[in-house]
Amino acid sequence: MKAIRFIAAGRPPELIDVKTPTPAPGEVLVKIAGAGVCHSDIHVLDHDMGFKNAFTLGHENAGYIAALGEGATGWKEGDAVGVYGPWGCGRCHTCQTSAENYCENHARIPSFGGGLGCDGGMAQYMLVPSARLLVPLGKLDPIEAAPLMDAALTPYHAIKAALPKLTPDATVLVIGVGGLGHMALQILRAMTPARVIAGDIDAAKLDHARKLGAAHTINTRDGEAAAEAIKKIAGPRGITVAFDFVGAQATVDLCVRVLGRNSRLAVVGLAGGVVHYAANSPPYGTDVCVPYWGSRTELMEVIAMAESGHIKADIERFPLEKAVEVYQRLREGKIHGRAVLLP
Repeated sequence: MKAIRFIAAGRPPELIDVKTPTPAPGEVLVKIAGAGVCHSDIHVLDHDMGFKNAFTLGHENAGYIAALGEGATGWKEGDAVGVYGPWGCGRCHTCQTSAENYCENHARIPSFGGGLGCDGGMAQYMLVPSARLLVPLGKLDPIEAAPLMDAALTPYHAIKAALPKLTPDATVLVIGVGGLGHMALQILRAMTPARVIAGDIDAAKLDHARKLGAAHTINTRDGEAAAEAIKKIAGPRGITVAFDFVGAQATVDLCVRVLGRNSRLAVVGLAGGVVHYAANSPPYGTDVCVPYWGSRTELMEVIAMAESGHIKADIERFPLEKAVEVYQRLREGKIHGRAVLLP
């Protein structure tokens, strides 16, 4: 079968013929319908994250069960499933609560999950090491559901933790209206009454944000002007919760400037920004957090939201053979919503 493979840091991915896997006891083989293309993949490709061996990319995956290894129960061939992305040990206290994204033994596991150290879903088939890592998709189309595994789960996890602050009189800032940000806007609209400001440097993405329910949109290319505009909208209380889905130094600094006291800053993006601390900066009472992905049960909640029509990923579909071109378009900010590869 054809697969899009990570070869080594600093090298582009390659389309390579690999052997179709056969599930061992406890494993499940999934026929991939759609694999989301995530900006995290670019970090894997461009930066040395410690991966020494080649592997198939793709950590946002959905499809149909093709075969069950001996002892893998609870599913049957043909079931539509999503693949939970962060693979922990499955045994520690945190994993037992379904939060494998915060596995206590992560440092001893050579992979972050399928597509992040071991074979992922940018291929016809994907081998999943345990049936516990699968979630039912119900009536959802696996192609459209694939981005929910990360692009929706990650912002959902961040937003759910901030819900106590997302009151009707709160103002929320979402920076970056890309794959994760466009899902965050929908989740906020579905779950909270808070007023939402969306920030981005791309006019088309700001237009997209308005269509998704953002009350205000701000072009953040000029950080000084953006900060003043956001402060004017937020008023004396300032921003109550800021979600930075970019994570660059400029966006982190912008969030810190506009936060009010007793607020929350969630830095989700991986662009290398640093939160600098000084007295009252970030403002007193601010919680600073770095959320990572989400739990298996939260993924089930995300799928339920999608089934009920509250959220829907905007996707662009591409054949698997276009993967290298798609990654370049993603680098250039030319993907609307989320790109999904179709093996």
